Amino acid sequence: MGNEDHRRRKTPCGFCMAVFKWIPVLFITAVIAWSYYAYVVELCIRNSQNRIGMIFMLLFYHLFLTLFMWSYWRTIMTSVGRIPDQWRIPDEEVSRLFRADSPDTQKRILNNFARDLPVTNRTMNGSVRFCEKCKIIKPDRAHHCSVCSCCVLKMDHHCPWVNNCVNFYNYKYFVLFLGYALVYCLYVAFTSLHDFVEFWKVGAYDNNGYSAQGQLNASGMGRFHILFLFFIAIMFAISLVSLFGYHIYLVLVNRTTLESFRAPIFRVGGPDKNGYNLGRYANFCEVFGDDWQYWFLPVFSSFGDGKTFPIRHMEEDTESLLGYHSDTRIELEEDYLPEPRFQDSIP
Repeated sequence: MGNEDHRRRKTPCGFCMAVFKWIPVLFITAVIAWSYYAYVVELCIRNSQNRIGMIFMLLFYHLFLTLFMWSYWRTIMTSVGRIPDQWRIPDEEVSRLFRADSPDTQKRILNNFARDLPVTNRTMNGSVRFCEKCKIIKPDRAHHCSVCSCCVLKMDHHCPWVNNCVNFYNYKYFVLFLGYALVYCLYVAFTSLHDFVEFWKVGAYDNNGYSAQGQLNASGMGRFHILFLFFIAIMFAISLVSLFGYHIYLVLVNRTTLESFRAPIFRVGGPDKNGYNLGRYANFCEVFGDDWQYWFLPVFSSFGDGKTFPIRHMEEDTESLLGYHSDTRIELEEDYLPEPRFQDSIP
């Protein structure tokens, strides 16, 4: 983390911004808490006439809710990780880097410092990627997050709904969170569908708000809790199905959200979106592990250390080797070399 970013967080404005970032998380938590009341109390306890059916409904409901909240909690609370000190450039080398009179000189300084580091990603001009804020050599697939104010290992994106970067250490939890959130919404919508239909039956309610045919026992505001429970479950399910499907696709092709928009540039082969694609099963195991017992549990089972990743054999695809693969997009890399500084500008 850069010193400037660290000082900014200690200011009153920085503290207010840190609190403000938790609002989306608090909103999701409030919706979940309300849905729990609407489903357990209004739909099951007060409305259900079949006690055995109610027990099974509550059993599966709490199972899905537990997995959903467990995954959500792990996604939020898992740290983005710390890049080891050997990736950090000493202050004297940083001064030399900023005093360099040409990009070629800067490139030589960075490449010389990183000669013993396992880095294969490069910038557009072929230089090792360098973070000017953190003063480090960026590991492969790492990027600087302006919200977290640090470089993040295998950064996918910063998600305001979890107030955290989706990264190497919590990507599995994030995918499980999306999957279990979708299952939770679909389950709530399916089991409340019957009562939702009964709500709209003409003449189904007497003056006290009870069903004249005995189909819906909820009264007063309880009926509206059930109505909105179905609507909100369907609304969230529609938005989650596309997001969950997209991240399953990214897992199977071993690609992050950032890499889907900007192809990583390799030291050998140039830009290639499929540089980390090892095959669907191998890609899946890289995120979820090779032990199926842990695939669906929010416990860490991903392969690797977040700094180095296996790369597919580039020679098997001549077009990829030349940088002309049909699925490759060559775009500008954000990791530019630092601008040369005059001698008197260095403190």
